[in-house]
Amino acid sequence: MCIILIICIYLSLIFISAASVLRPSTCQLQGLFRLNGIYQDGDVILGGLFEVHLFTVFPELSFRTEPDPPYCEKFNMEGFRQAQTMAFAIDEINKNPNLLPNITLGYHLYDNCVMLGMAFRAAISLATGTEEYFTDLSCTGPPPVIGIVGDPSSTPSIAISSVLGLFHVPMISHYATCSCLSDKTKYPSFFRTIPSDAFQVRAMIQILRHFGWTWVGLLYSDDDYGIYASLSFKQEMQLFGGCVAFSEILPSNSNPKNIKHIMEIIKFSTARVVVVISTSSYVLPLMDEVVLQNLTGRQWIASEAWATAPVFQTPRFLPFLRGTLGIAIRHGEILGLKEFLLNLHPSNDPKNNMLRIFWENMFVCSFETEVDGEQIKKVCTGQEDLSATDTPYTDVSRLRAAYNVYKAVYALAHALHDLMQCEEGRGPFSRNSCANIISLKPWQLVHYLKHVNFTTGFGDQVSFDKNGDALAIYDVLNWQPSSDGTVKFQSVGVVNEGPTTGMVLTLDEDAIYWNFEPKKPPLSVCSESCSPGTRRATKKGLPVCCFDCLPCADGEISNSTDAIVCTMCPDEFWTNPEKNQCVPKIVEFLSYQDPLGISLTTASLIGTCFCVLVMIVFTLHHNTPIVRANNSELSFLLLLSLKLCFLCVLLFIGRPQLWTCRLRHAVFGISFVLCVSSILVKTIVVIAVFKSSRPEGKGAMKWFGAAQQRCTVLVLTALQVLICAVWLSTASPTPHKNNQYIRSKTVYECSIGSVAGFSMLLGYIGLLAAVSFLLAFLVRNLPDNFNEAKFITFSMLIFCTVWITFVPAYVSSPGKYAVAVEIFAILASSFGLLVAIFFPKCYIILFHPERNTKKAIMGR
Repeated sequence: MCIILIICIYLSLIFISAASVLRPSTCQLQGLFRLNGIYQDGDVILGGLFEVHLFTVFPELSFRTEPDPPYCEKFNMEGFRQAQTMAFAIDEINKNPNLLPNITLGYHLYDNCVMLGMAFRAAISLATGTEEYFTDLSCTGPPPVIGIVGDPSSTPSIAISSVLGLFHVPMISHYATCSCLSDKTKYPSFFRTIPSDAFQVRAMIQILRHFGWTWVGLLYSDDDYGIYASLSFKQEMQLFGGCVAFSEILPSNSNPKNIKHIMEIIKFSTARVVVVISTSSYVLPLMDEVVLQNLTGRQWIASEAWATAPVFQTPRFLPFLRGTLGIAIRHGEILGLKEFLLNLHPSNDPKNNMLRIFWENMFVCSFETEVDGEQIKKVCTGQEDLSATDTPYTDVSRLRAAYNVYKAVYALAHALHDLMQCEEGRGPFSRNSCANIISLKPWQLVHYLKHVNFTTGFGDQVSFDKNGDALAIYDVLNWQPSSDGTVKFQSVGVVNEGPTTGMVLTLDEDAIYWNFEPKKPPLSVCSESCSPGTRRATKKGLPVCCFDCLPCADGEISNSTDAIVCTMCPDEFWTNPEKNQCVPKIVEFLSYQDPLGISLTTASLIGTCFCVLVMIVFTLHHNTPIVRANNSELSFLLLLSLKLCFLCVLLFIGRPQLWTCRLRHAVFGISFVLCVSSILVKTIVVIAVFKSSRPEGKGAMKWFGAAQQRCTVLVLTALQVLICAVWLSTASPTPHKNNQYIRSKTVYECSIGSVAGFSMLLGYIGLLAAVSFLLAFLVRNLPDNFNEAKFITFSMLIFCTVWITFVPAYVSSPGKYAVAVEIFAILASSFGLLVAIFFPKCYIILFHPERNTKKAIMGR
């Protein structure tokens, strides 16, 4: 085994030594990509990736020969202007003696043709260089590029940064907004001068919130930019309380079938607001279909990737896209840029072939003789005047993406400048060392980029947070018709986010153009807002934005629009008719101003007056036989007690107070016991008088004289007084606010305190009334002349009937009506006693005085 191992090691050493002898001393590039570019030499080279063409055309594959390289079509003037802005920034830095003195920056800029494959080819070319042979195998000197400005799209930026990040090559994108790129663990050397999509989405939500658009459609591009932003948008919409009516992907291949499918969804959706998060290359086929199908009545919300795209400024799109609101990156001014752009001239250098392509597209000519159909194309001279042209290339009025390019170049320049200012022994690297420009490593520049902080000539601060993101600020654009029939982008607001203020939207609503009649914001909701006094009830199977408005239940309110739940009012409060406010409950008690209270008070006073009148009649005729019969004292005592019964009613009317609550039942109980005990004694007197008129009962009245009658009444009344005293001293009635009878009202009443005490009070009255009734009933057949017992029987029958019916009526009556029932029972029984007992006597006294004689009364 050991011998075999030794032989293997020996053979390996032989192969290694042979390989070292055969290795050539020169590295040769295995192949070159055919790329459109601009090049300028310098001590240090910066790379750039820009969307100079909008489409990439790939050749057909035969699988028999090496395929031709892809080529790009549809020249993008704005993308080329961004590339020239980088060239201008580098030229400006080279002329600045205070920034990177003795260092000349160069650049190598490539066209990514809005295609991941082309962008990746360009990035690899920048990172490895394009020299065909490389002899310095010690790898000294700076890398081919020390940093890259770009890529403007998120998907290429993710792919490129994933690879170049392994070597810590710094990338500063001016337009890639995917929030995923903020992950420093995956993309450690990625920076950007445009805010993340996380900020853009929140800015869009602020606009939707401002106009109350809770029911919106969502379209997004089939790339990382659109997919990540759409996920963030849906999450933010949930937090905002809005809903996405539909969510569709814009196809990357512009498939007409897919585009028509999306159009059908937009047309039949009730959402009037459509948010589109995409680049212009994805949106353009959709808008062509919008024009073809004449689709109007939609409010478009554009993401920053197409909110300022010149391709949509043509008159063809004006009737459909005017009124669009868009999020745009912060604009800026770059002094001297326009002059630089106008002084551009084509070059014969193959590395600068992009200049020739630009020139041919700008002036519709060719540097070589070409036949276009049957016509020969105009030949370019290179002396054409750019100042006579009017294209997005020469428009520097409100620079956005180009301004971000400008800031990115200066960020790299300031980082490199800070690196060169390092003093040996005080550096940030191991052993306090500094970076060397001759042997510069990309990761060393990344360190300084993290701490870059400067202000542009326009006054904007440039720095990066811990995730490599720039400060979040956006312009809100409105697409408005211009005088020449095209679309112009008008700034109508700003969205910025501060560390303490959060996301703040400032809008000039008067400056916004709406593509609706009347010129007002459209309504885009699944269900109308629920007004105060109602609550939202989600419809089954539909999003939360689709709901019914249900009125709040009694005793509950909602004082805000679109309330989720209704709030219970406190115990002392109730809802107003609109159910949007808690108001103090109506306080209910039997008052003197109440019609019922007035009626009962009047009846009480009438009953009292009748008692007084009867007393007057009896007083004036106190010597007559009808008055003196059966002890006139008892008659006057009975009248007095009845008067007290009538007057005690007044204690039951009015706002309950402690003293009235204590007195009302006590006075009522004592008055009625006094009344019933007097009737009981009168009944006994009738029996005694009848017996004494017979020979065998001549001594009956001797044992039940006037003194005994008074004593009996006092003893019976004293027992009731004792019951009341015990009741009031142990658990006396108190005022009480009752919210149980009627929830919408507070009923002021007197709680009885002790049920046993109240029951004993009523039970004692009932006992006396029952005994009186039985005695009167037993002697009802006495001779007519003596028979007051019949009237007593009738009066007690009324009394008992009233109080027996009182109990169920009292228990079933709510609030003040329970008090009214009790008063009615008092008045009815009092009037029954007064009429039944005293009306016959008053009738005889006043209308038949001839019968008011002893002979008439004693006659047989």
